[in-house]
Amino acid sequence: MSTAAEPAATGAGAIEARAAVEAGATALGIEFGSSRVKAVLTGPDNKVLASGVFDWENQFVDGLWTYPLDSVWEALRGSYAALKRDVLERHGLRLTRVGGIVLSAMMHGYLAFDAAGELLVPFRTWRNTNTAAAAAVLSERLGCNMPLRWSAAHLYQAMLDREPHVPRVEFVTTLAGYAHWRLTGERVLGVGDASGMLPVSGARRWDAAAVAGFDELARAAAGVPWSVEALLPKILPAGAAAGRLTAEGARLLDPSGDLEAGIPFGPPEGDAGTGMVATGSVAPRSGNVSVGTSVFAMVVLERALSRAHPEIDLVATPAGDPVAMVHCNNGASELGAWCALFGEVAEVLGVPVDDDVLFGALFRAALRGEPSAGALTAFNYLAGEPITGLAEGRPLFLRAPDSEFTLANFMRAQLFAVFATLRLGMDVLAGEAVALDRMFAHGGVFRTAGVAQRLLAAALGVPVAVGATAGEGGAWGAAVLAWYARQGRGRDLAAYLAQDVLADAGVTVVEPDAVDVAGFDEFLRRFVAALPAVRAAI
Repeated sequence: MSTAAEPAATGAGAIEARAAVEAGATALGIEFGSSRVKAVLTGPDNKVLASGVFDWENQFVDGLWTYPLDSVWEALRGSYAALKRDVLERHGLRLTRVGGIVLSAMMHGYLAFDAAGELLVPFRTWRNTNTAAAAAVLSERLGCNMPLRWSAAHLYQAMLDREPHVPRVEFVTTLAGYAHWRLTGERVLGVGDASGMLPVSGARRWDAAAVAGFDELARAAAGVPWSVEALLPKILPAGAAAGRLTAEGARLLDPSGDLEAGIPFGPPEGDAGTGMVATGSVAPRSGNVSVGTSVFAMVVLERALSRAHPEIDLVATPAGDPVAMVHCNNGASELGAWCALFGEVAEVLGVPVDDDVLFGALFRAALRGEPSAGALTAFNYLAGEPITGLAEGRPLFLRAPDSEFTLANFMRAQLFAVFATLRLGMDVLAGEAVALDRMFAHGGVFRTAGVAQRLLAAALGVPVAVGATAGEGGAWGAAVLAWYARQGRGRDLAAYLAQDVLADAGVTVVEPDAVDVAGFDEFLRRFVAALPAVRAAI
């Protein structure tokens, strides 16, 4: 299906938009999210000219979360086709060219190929938690936190498990890196996405000590003759030239043959990086929260942390600056499941409701709930959650016999659950005295104005800002990076975003309310106290 971010322009605005599309004075950002792939076309002013969405879903096969590669291309083509239809409907034009492209995708995971470019094992996504043994060994050997979902952990776990494909590995990349490679022929990766494969250095290269440590372990575990660095993509910072759309790539993206080859690409990035760009959170003391299937916070650091923390990943902005990342495997999926259930109830009653209307009404109900959600406790754990030490997911809802079991309290508890694990990780950064002026937020849950934003401010105890593009998410951020690759050469990314992209962006800021903060703190105490119940369910 296709979606439109805003109504089609009229008058002079429509003429300018049509001229931009016709001339190819546009940028295309495409992001592979966990449940949908979104394409966004923007004009020179970074406003959305058209968009398209294709829904997809991961599969649980042989104990691992995966997406078949055929579905990767079906989803990519589907989102682009929806975008083309939107361009035709809005502007009366057949889309044949764009000025630049950047791909983005959920970070981490394991895509391993042999010398012929054939996939050796099914794509293993960030959601898998089977890499605990590898992550523990790598964390100790490398002297940093090695998250379970990082590509290096997946590769080393395959060695520990003596998987037969390991000696044949010639190239390892992420989902964004894979799609970029097939469209351009270039084995490159943006520094932000790369920092979720193996540690990178301040010089925007693979960290030499991490490479040496991994190689030592790999030789002992699997006797491989190569260095891991030879298997990984070349790292590029935001703004760098990253290849052009090949004729084969153009057919892969647009089988109709309308799209012209030769379009320049910027470096492919991870969803964390494009989220930072979409919110302008790439300078020290800035941070952003992205909420989707997972939920994560990115805080740009002024100084190094005092020590490694298992709750904190050290990654990078698309420009290569150091970032502390709090990544929670579980985000808004369980919340969405409950909203869908209420939608079914409406259908049974003969009054079907549009999703936007349904979600908006249910979210707003949460504001009428008691500050602590009336002694109701919810867990959104559909998958394992490393921050709380859970290898598998078990979504649960708990209430005391005398609790106030109302719709308002129930929805407040479900929204609080989305942010509870994130708060546990943010408390670690608070213990490191990491300074944060305010947190920017984006993702679909923020489309209902003032609800998730207010509750997130209560959870984190800091002001939360949401921009007009919050619902567009990383696909819009990817389009911004495509413009930066054309216009931003030699300019600081933070300055470019502040001056050229977000200077006139509509931003609303919500300060934490003391009553909400106290209510969330009480909810969090119940949440932590009830974690043994989740472990028992597993």
